[in-house]
Amino acid sequence: MRKIFIITLIMVLVLAFGLPWMVQQLMEPRVQEEGTIVRLYRHETGTVEIISLEDYVTGVVAAEMPALFPEEALKAQAVAARTYIVKRMVAGGVMNNYHKGADTCDDPSHAQGYLTRENMKERWGTLKYYQYYYKIRMAVDNTAGEIITYQGQPIDPVFHAACGGHTENAEDVWKFSMPYLRGVACPYEADPEPVRQVAISRERVAKALNVDLDSVAASTNQNQLIQVVESSATGRPKTLLINDRILSASEIRQKLGLRSTNFTCQYEDDEIVFETVGYGHGVGMCQYGACGLAKHGYDYKKIINHYYTGVQINNIDDYS
Repeated sequence: MRKIFIITLIMVLVLAFGLPWMVQQLMEPRVQEEGTIVRLYRHETGTVEIISLEDYVTGVVAAEMPALFPEEALKAQAVAARTYIVKRMVAGGVMNNYHKGADTCDDPSHAQGYLTRENMKERWGTLKYYQYYYKIRMAVDNTAGEIITYQGQPIDPVFHAACGGHTENAEDVWKFSMPYLRGVACPYEADPEPVRQVAISRERVAKALNVDLDSVAASTNQNQLIQVVESSATGRPKTLLINDRILSASEIRQKLGLRSTNFTCQYEDDEIVFETVGYGHGVGMCQYGACGLAKHGYDYKKIINHYYTGVQINNIDDYS
C-alpha cells in the first residue's frame, strides 16, 4: 500500500507541476532562422523587437478578439491580422511610419493591438492562459501563411467589434471607396449589449467639437442642435451640421469617444444623450458577427468572403 501511495503522489506532483512546464515548452515562440519576420515597436519598452510573423499574428488575435469566440472566428481574425501586416511589408513599409525601423507597433490606435505571452497571463490568469493561448495558436497555425487578396493584391482588412446588424460601405464612413469593403447584412451578430447610452454635458460637446452650442440654442429648436445632413445606405449618420460646421460621424465619434458611428441624440437639460448601436466604425469584418456566423456553421473562409466582397484567400509565399 505504501508503494502505491508513493506512486500516486508522484503522479499527482507530475500532473500539477510537470504538465504546465511541458505545455509551456511546446508553446514557446518559434524562432525562425528562415521565413517572414516582423519588426514590432513596443511602446512599453520603447524598442523594436524582431519576431516571427506567426508569433506576431498570435499576439494580435489575443489582443483583438475574445479568446472565448469559436475557432472559425479566431481563424478569420488570424487571416485578417496576417493580411494587415503583409500588406504593409509588401509595400516596403508605410509612409509616415510613427516608429523608425519598425514595420508596425502594438498601439491599436496606430495599427493592430498586440499582447505578449506575459500580457496574456495577466489578462487571463495562469490557468486560462494555457487554454486560450493553445486555442489561439491552433487557429493561427491552421491558417499559417494565408492572406486575403483582391485582384492579386493584399487587401486592407479592416474590422470592428459589432456593426448592429449591417456593415457599411467604406465611402459612407471614410473618404474613399474600396470594391471589397461593401456593406453586407450581418444576421447573427452576437453582441450581448448592442445598444448603449452615454450622457455628455453640452459644455464638453461644444469644446470637443469646437462649436458654440449656446448660439445654436438661441437661434433654433433645441431638438435640432445636431442635425443629420447625410445618411449612409443603412441609415447611419454620415455627415452632420452643428452650428455652421459640417462634421463627419466618424469625427464626432472619435472626438466624443462614442462606441459607434451609428448614433442618435436626445437633449436633457445641460446634457446631450447619445444612443449608439454597435461598436466601431462598421466597415469590413464584424467580429461579433463572425462569432455568430461560426456558431451557425460557417468556416473561416466563408466568414471572410461574407464580409470582404470578391476576395480570394492566397498564401504569403506568392507575395514574398
